[in-house]
Amino acid sequence: MMTPLLEKAVTEAAKLSAEEQEQFAAWMLEELSELRGEAGSELSMTLRELIDEAYRDYREGRTYPLDPDTL
Repeated sequence: MMTPLLEKAVTEAAKLSAEEQEQFAAWMLEELSELRGEAGSELSMTLRELIDEAYRDYREGRTYPLDPDTL
């Protein structure tokens, strides 16, 4: 079941050219993925791995304070 607003959006999208409909559909699926928290899961995993590695380095004494004056 669709809400009236979603139904209106789909009706309007149906008026687009085939190419524009494809673009719209890809955009809509991307948005839905983000709403569900699925987007960037691969990126999130990579980020999590980098954070874990940095924390391990810190705990094992392989880091040093960053001095902005020496950058």
